[in-house]
Amino acid sequence: MLWGKYIGFFGFSMIKFLFTPFGGPKAGFSFVETYVVCVAGALISAAIFFFSSEYFLKKAHKKRTELIRKSIETGIPLKPKKKFTKTNKLIVRIKHKLGIIGVAFYAPLFLSIPIGTIITAKFYGKEKRTFPLIVLGIVINGFITTGSAYIIADFFK
Repeated sequence: MLWGKYIGFFGFSMIKFLFTPFGGPKAGFSFVETYVVCVAGALISAAIFFFSSEYFLKKAHKKRTELIRKSIETGIPLKPKKKFTKTNKLIVRIKHKLGIIGVAFYAPLFLSIPIGTIITAKFYGKEKRTFPLIVLGIVINGFITTGSAYIIADFFK
C-alpha cells in the first residue's frame, strides 16, 4: 500500500490543509483516499490545538510579560509589537463581518490549522458550538478543495 504517502499527506494536512489535496491526483490517490487522509489530518490537528489553545495563549502571554520585565530591569526599551498588521486586520474583519461561523470555517483553512484553530479558540473558545463548527468547516472545505484538485487534474490531463 501507499502508507508512506498517506502519512505524508496526513502530516502536511495537519499544518497546511488548503494545499494538501492538490497533491492527491499526482500521488495516485483516488478522490476518497485524498479526502479521508487530508480531513483526518486536519481534524486531529484541530482537536490538538483547540483543546490546548489555552496553554499556548498563556505561554505567549507569560513570554511577553517576561520580556517587558527584563526590558524594565535592564533599562533597554522594548521595541513595540505591531498590532495593526495585515493579517490581524483581516482576522478582525472576518470576525466582525462573518462572526463565529466565518472564523471557525475560514481561519483554519486560510491561515493554517494550528494558527487558525488557536485564533478561533481565542475569540470563541467559551462557546459550545465552536469546535463542532471547526469540524464542519474542515469537512466542507476538505470536500471543496479535494474536489477542486481533481477537477483541475482532470482538466490538465
